[in-house]
Amino acid sequence: MAQDLKKMFDKEREEQKFRMEQGHEGRFLSKLEASLPKKAKTSSNRWRIAASILLLVGAGLLAYLQFGTKADMPATIVDKVDPDGENKSFSFGDLSPDLKKVENYYVANINMELSQLDISEANKELVDSFMERLSELNSEYERLNGELNELGPNDQTISALIENLQLRLQLLQKLKKKINQLKSSKNEQITENSI
Repeated sequence: MAQDLKKMFDKEREEQKFRMEQGHEGRFLSKLEASLPKKAKTSSNRWRIAASILLLVGAGLLAYLQFGTKADMPATIVDKVDPDGENKSFSFGDLSPDLKKVENYYVANINMELSQLDISEANKELVDSFMERLSELNSEYERLNGELNELGPNDQTISALIENLQLRLQLLQKLKKKINQLKSSKNEQITENSI
């Protein structure tokens, strides 16, 4: 019986063939458009596109500034000007407080080592040879400072300046050790001769 009902409904549908009135679809769409609010698509879309482009350009610029390589940036030349308006050179210690501490440390130790040297006629030749080398290192230090003033601060020049100070201090410490060795060997000779 269930199959008979199904067949009966299918048969009835085929016989009746429902059709819409002519123009029904057009009237329906016009009523639908009238009931929906109209949007101004062009002006709001233009603002959205403009805002998106602006946001992307800003993000790109920020990323470039944050993560850009330093090789792309030109070297900055720092000029130190006197109150008189004249250009004055600067040392690498003037670049930052940390570098100033490093420079002061080495210069103070170099001066201390120089003041503690015991120079006599016996060691004058040795001291003179070390002082020549110290003078060469001092000239190199002045040349590096000139390069620093001319080209601006960079890692290589700053490292070379620090190494120069280290070499000067080591040279003076070596000179002090040699002078002490000379003294002790002379003291040994004197004690052997007296015995």
